[in-house]
Amino acid sequence: MTRLTIEQYLPHHPFFAGLDEDDLAFVARCATLVHFHPGEYLFREGEPADAFYVLRTGRVALETRLGTGSQVLDTADADDVVGWSWLVPPYRWTFDARAVAETSAVAFDGACLRERCENDPGLGYLLLRRVVDVMATRLHSARVRLLDLYGGQS
Repeated sequence: MTRLTIEQYLPHHPFFAGLDEDDLAFVARCATLVHFHPGEYLFREGEPADAFYVLRTGRVALETRLGTGSQVLDTADADDVVGWSWLVPPYRWTFDARAVAETSAVAFDGACLRERCENDPGLGYLLLRRVVDVMATRLHSARVRLLDLYGGQS
């Protein structure tokens, strides 16, 4: 099976649908291919948020720290977008993201994209809308998971 390059992959991914060729080319230049083994962290809560990820394969658990442990809030699979803190000051991760299977992803440099968005409000608005959609989906999933865990308690 031939793996698509970043430039070939982006136009077919829903997160990037509707971006023009110049914007897609720029976004691709801000991206690299990365790989994570099970147990490896993509990012940790509180650390500087300098990227976001589109998973190509694998699975990632999105977790929050609770005392000495952690709680899975959601999981992300192939084609899911992970991470929004790169776009929201103070640019610190608000949760952990840990690979639970061999995971390949496209990592996007947050500083590279933020600078372009500052200079190109149209692209900034498009990316912001898409990130807000990701945030809303993640928050809904976290709410459902927490209701499953704690909803029956008085």
